[in-house]
Amino acid sequence: MSDTGEDDGAERAARYARPDASMSLLTSVMEHSLDEGYAEAARSRGRYGTSRMPTSLRGRLALAAGLMLPALVLTIGAVQVRASAPVAAQERQELVQRVGTARANADAVQREVDSLRSQIKQLGQQSGSAGSAQLEQLQLVTGLGAARGPGLKIVLDDAAAADTGGGTDPRTASGFGNAGRVRDRDVQLVVDALWRSGAEGVAINGQRLTSLSAIRAAGDAILVDNRPLVLPYTVLAIGGGPLVSGFQQDVDGGVYLNQLKIDYGIQYRMTAEDRVDLPAAARGSLLYAVPAGRGGATP
Repeated sequence: MSDTGEDDGAERAARYARPDASMSLLTSVMEHSLDEGYAEAARSRGRYGTSRMPTSLRGRLALAAGLMLPALVLTIGAVQVRASAPVAAQERQELVQRVGTARANADAVQREVDSLRSQIKQLGQQSGSAGSAQLEQLQLVTGLGAARGPGLKIVLDDAAAADTGGGTDPRTASGFGNAGRVRDRDVQLVVDALWRSGAEGVAINGQRLTSLSAIRAAGDAILVDNRPLVLPYTVLAIGGGPLVSGFQQDVDGGVYLNQLKIDYGIQYRMTAEDRVDLPAAARGSLLYAVPAGRGGATP
């Protein structure tokens, strides 16, 4: 009987044994991470199993100060954000109001422009053909509008053997230098002769002349309204039948050009044209004269 009980106890012990009984070394390492020798040494110094919080008053005060500092910084930041929020909202509201005011002003200006355009259109319709004819006549006289019609074409060029060096002086009133180059004075005399002969519009190399146009020299170059001309100089003029005959007989016109050709070899061609196209002049600033009692001239 005793042998049978002992066998049953051994069998029961084997049945309820731990599954990791064969891995005792690994189990010991997992359950006891700290070596027993190190643990015993720590117990002897009184450090093993004790709290790591400071025990002295100075340490506790330092810990409390360290904890309070981040809390203080966070509190100050939150207070500043809350204090600046109303200011930012007010500035944003002011910007919104300024944008709204600017838009309202722009809309008012646009409505005024539309109203003025409508008035101009109505006035143009009311003026009728008589007003249009008068406007076209004024544009022709002032040179502010393009024009076309029969007229005269004059092409001026330097003499074939003209000295193109920079040392030749321009012609003067006391006497012309013996140089076969077209000067600004020559162009001025030709243009004046065209006006006297009945020209209604004149252009030089595509630049329309007005009562404010200036023809002058800058070194060897000829300028019209401060724009340099390039040879040959093509002068176009609009006018009726008397223009051609009047210019040919003018002392500063055909007679003068013929003399330049004889004396200096300057080349020119003059032909009557059935149609001459003149561009509109570039618009410039004008000054209006008023009586002296009203404050003088105003732009």
